[in-house]
Amino acid sequence: MSVLRNLTRNYTIASTFLIPLRACSTSALSSELRQRLSDMVAAKDIVIFMKGVPTAPQCGFSNAVVQILKMHGVEDYNAHNVLEENEIREGVKSFSNWPTIPQVYFKGEFIGGCDVLLQMHQSGDIVEELQKLGIKSKLLTQAENEAKKD
Repeated sequence: MSVLRNLTRNYTIASTFLIPLRACSTSALSSELRQRLSDMVAAKDIVIFMKGVPTAPQCGFSNAVVQILKMHGVEDYNAHNVLEENEIREGVKSFSNWPTIPQVYFKGEFIGGCDVLLQMHQSGDIVEELQKLGIKSKLLTQAENEAKKD
């Protein structure tokens, strides 16, 4: 899992070439903004920077992240609407060195965007990652209950 995270954290696909994300970074962060973002990602075990809010996502990728978490029964997380504050919207991209929104953090560690969370969901890796946070996936509970019936 960490290999995937490291690869996706440092590279993005543009056409057929891998381009270091550092080349995509637009500006350096002020120490105040860096501290503010650090505080935001440390405030909860799961933090999402998204377009809109969980009850009303304003982009399909943000909605997908919310739905994945919902499928796993994750309700206790902080979601920050980047559309409300452009400084946060642009700053979080430099902070994570990831050019797109949404962005997901587990225990202060940048996980990735919608594509990475979707891959984690499809592979089942998200169940393990949630367990590290003390969260038992609702899908795992359902599977265990079904296995008991058989």
